[in-house]
Amino acid sequence: MTSRLETRTRTRIILAFAAVLAGTFILLAQAPETAGGNIKGKSKAGPPGANHPERLQALIITGQNPHDWRGTTASLRKTLEETLKFEVRVVEEFRGGTPEMLKPYGLVIVNYYDGARPENRWGERADNALADFVRSGKGLVLYHLSLGAFDGWTDYEKMSGGNWRPNKGHHSAQHDFALDIKDPEHPITKGVKSPLRVQHDELFANLKWQPEGSFHLLATAYDDHALYNGRSTQPIPGAGADEPILWTTQFGMGRVFVTALGHDPMDTENPAFKITFARGAEWAASGQVTIPIPAEPAK
Repeated sequence: MTSRLETRTRTRIILAFAAVLAGTFILLAQAPETAGGNIKGKSKAGPPGANHPERLQALIITGQNPHDWRGTTASLRKTLEETLKFEVRVVEEFRGGTPEMLKPYGLVIVNYYDGARPENRWGERADNALADFVRSGKGLVLYHLSLGAFDGWTDYEKMSGGNWRPNKGHHSAQHDFALDIKDPEHPITKGVKSPLRVQHDELFANLKWQPEGSFHLLATAYDDHALYNGRSTQPIPGAGADEPILWTTQFGMGRVFVTALGHDPMDTENPAFKITFARGAEWAASGQVTIPIPAEPAK
């Protein structure tokens, strides 16, 4: 027969085990959101749109970049969510990505650079998933160093319009410069004051461009060659040139917004970056822009 001592011992073990299980469930409930082991973020767990179904659903693809990609990703996400127009998730591993992963979203933002290393490429299935996503009518934002990614991927270069490539692309040290709005009637730039001051950022120049007419220019900045002081390894003829900084492309039925701005987390907090990035993202996702322009966005 079982003694009272044995019964009490078993009861205590059962109660202790139950307490451990309860604590585990609580921790799981409080854990960051995940999907397929990849997606992380501040939003509560649940499928995209579960928290704010009325908002545009956006996914930032990141995870590889010699810049501070964690810091810039957090800043990009904050900028979009502060508008109350977006619900944003982040994936740090897109190798092997599928159409099913992208299906819940209306917008993808790429903050990724493969560094011309084969092991950092996403793979054919993931490449096709993103290209088909945009081709079907969804939105894409390509941001800063993502313009240097995926050399040789034809669809990516068509979506980009312009790319940083070997012997094509350079910049001087970070500095203040002015954006000259070239299309003041486009939904993204309509109402944006020109010139628009950019604070302490990189100015990409001499990119590899797709054929004329394949991208729509929104804003340029003057690349002053006197600022290089031997920093550039690229030949720079002449005193300087106006360089595209903001532009759009059409890929299939999809809209693409491209910004060469935003070198680091400090730069992505600049007012000029924040307003053009947020409005560009809304346009890519929806075809319209409702995000207001601050009275003095560059101060």
